[in-house]
Amino acid sequence: MQSSPTHLRSRPISVGHLRALEAVARHLNFRAAAEELALTQSAVSRQIQSLEEEVGVSLFLRHTRAVELTSAGAQLLRSVLPSLERIDSAVRLIRRSAGRKSVAITTWASFASMWLIPRLEAFQSEYPDIDIRIDASDHAVDMETTDVDIALRYAVPANVPASAIRMFGEQLTPVASPWLLKSGHALARGEDLAHFALIEAGDAHRTQHLEWLTWRRWFDTHHFSKLEPKRWLYFNYANQIAQAALTGQGVALARMPLVADSLASGDLVEILPGMRLESPMAYWMLVGPRSALRPEIRAFCEWISLQAAQTRKAVGDGPDPDTLDQPD
Repeated sequence: MQSSPTHLRSRPISVGHLRALEAVARHLNFRAAAEELALTQSAVSRQIQSLEEEVGVSLFLRHTRAVELTSAGAQLLRSVLPSLERIDSAVRLIRRSAGRKSVAITTWASFASMWLIPRLEAFQSEYPDIDIRIDASDHAVDMETTDVDIALRYAVPANVPASAIRMFGEQLTPVASPWLLKSGHALARGEDLAHFALIEAGDAHRTQHLEWLTWRRWFDTHHFSKLEPKRWLYFNYANQIAQAALTGQGVALARMPLVADSLASGDLVEILPGMRLESPMAYWMLVGPRSALRPEIRAFCEWISLQAAQTRKAVGDGPDPDTLDQPD
């Protein structure tokens, strides 16, 4: 018996065409979506047409050279996207559990290059059978829907979940290369900073909480509010700020945990150690809910905790009173 249109549209839709919906919506172009899906353009067009017939309304407006989502298409896409992400994540987890052991970490680029990567050799030596994948991005990912196992984040305590483990806090301090300190004017007092280029984060003034990273905050705290440097150097990332200081381009207001290794090696010098500035920011570890029980994840978390303890000792950071019930 042939189904009537009303009966057809009351059934749950088949999921086979939802991947085509996502690709066309992202590219707003049938040809580009077809290339990505390794299908012909006509095949993708037929899939979208079949989906529209099942739903009962148009999902795209067709123009000469492009397409655009209708309101119904946008509504369906909002439900399809997280569903596809969960399916893809589950498949990756299944494939990974059937093969090699691995740990997927998300963190921001400066922390990866300045703190995590220099230490990874020690973990790899101890656990040579565990693969490591690092996704360096400034955008926080949803650990419920992605295949990320561990997130290392930088935030104030109020902006992390209760399950987050505090790795270490933060102080800011002026640092410079030994070469710069020997090449010109003495740098023994705060007032001497007026003879040097000062390096800081270019976007700190525009971002909530990150104004703590600015020289102006340091000046105001230490009563140098009228001080003006020889010139300013602005960079977007902490690793760029550190690199500029390492090459003698100026004095940086550096995050202690990120430059602790350079200070220990003598590549950078803390020029005014009695004038550190406390920051409300801290560094945190979050473990994905589906990952916590895997042995390789537990091993990596234990290793990270030991590394964090060494950094706390190096920078003189004590435990956070708010996390004493979760010792790290």
